[in-house]
Amino acid sequence: MRRPRIVVTIGDPAGVGAEITLKALRDPELVDAADWMVVGDAGALEAVDMAYRDVVDPRVTFLDGTSLEAGQAIAFGAIRAEYGLAALDYVRRATRMCLSGEADAMVTAPLNKEAVSMSGMVFSGHTEFIAQLCGATESRMLLASERLATVHVSTHIALEQACKVEKDRIVRTIELGAEAVRWMLGREPRIGVCGLNPHAGEHTMFGRQDSEVIAPAVEEARALGFDCSGPHSPDAIFIRGVRKEFDLIVAMYHDQGHIPMKLIDFEKTVNISLGIPIIRTSVDHGTAFDIAGKGKADSQNMQAAMWMAVRMAKGRIAEEASMP
Repeated sequence: MRRPRIVVTIGDPAGVGAEITLKALRDPELVDAADWMVVGDAGALEAVDMAYRDVVDPRVTFLDGTSLEAGQAIAFGAIRAEYGLAALDYVRRATRMCLSGEADAMVTAPLNKEAVSMSGMVFSGHTEFIAQLCGATESRMLLASERLATVHVSTHIALEQACKVEKDRIVRTIELGAEAVRWMLGREPRIGVCGLNPHAGEHTMFGRQDSEVIAPAVEEARALGFDCSGPHSPDAIFIRGVRKEFDLIVAMYHDQGHIPMKLIDFEKTVNISLGIPIIRTSVDHGTAFDIAGKGKADSQNMQAAMWMAVRMAKGRIAEEASMP
C-alpha cells in the first residue's frame, strides 16, 4: 500500500501553529509515515526558525503562501484581520488539494476566530468553513484519542438550541461517527449514545427528549446495522467508554462531549471533521497567543493530529483498494 499524502496548514501566523508544525516534523518516525506538505507563508515559518528548511527532513515539501507581504515581521500574539485571512487561505488551499486528489488528508493548526471575524467574514469554525468549501450541507465534529472517541450531534450553537434534538440528525451522527472510527480501528465500533437530560431523563421524570427522540434514533440506527445502545446516563457513559465498553460515544451537544474528552487525554485528543468528502484532523487547542514566538509550545497534540491523519488515510486507502 502506498504512503498517504498529507497536507498541513500552519494556522494563524501570530499563534503557535508554525512552531508546533516544525517541531512535529522533526520526528523521523512521523516523517517516514507519509508524504508531508506544509502550506503557509515562508515569513511566518522563518519567524519561528530562520533555518527551518535546513532543520526539517528534505522530504517535506513547503508550499509557500502569498497571503502576507514579503518581509513583513510577524507580530506574535496580535489579533489581526490579515492573519485571520492568511490562515483561511492556507485552509482553502489544503482543502482544494484534498478534493483534487493531490492529498489524501489535511491537518490544521489553530486559527483565531476573532481575527477572521475582524475581516468582516461570518465565521464559526474550521469544520463549518471546510464543509462549505466542500459543498457539504452538514458536518459533525469528532474528538478522538487512543482511549476513546466522541462525536457530537451539535457543536457551535447555543445550548438552548442544542437541546432541541432531532431523531434524523442523531441517526446521521451515528452513521458519520461509525464510518470514521471504522477507518481508525479496522472494524465496526461499539457505540454508546448519551442521553440529553440527567440520568437520561429517568423515565421522563427529568425530560421527555430521551425517551421520545433519542431512544427511537438508537433503535433506527440498530436497524441499520450499527452496534449501538442508549440513551445512557451522561454522567457515567464516558467512564464506561474508558473501560472499553464503547469505542465511540455520541454526545448531544458541545460541552457534553468536550469536557470529558479533554479531561481524559487533553494532550493527545484530536479534532476530526465529519460529513465532508475529505479527511481533516486538527489539534484540539487554540492559538496560544500568550506563548507564541517564545519557543515554548508543546507539539504533542499536533503530532497526535498528524498520526491520526495517517491512520485514517491508510484506513480509507485500504478500504477503497478492497472494493470490487
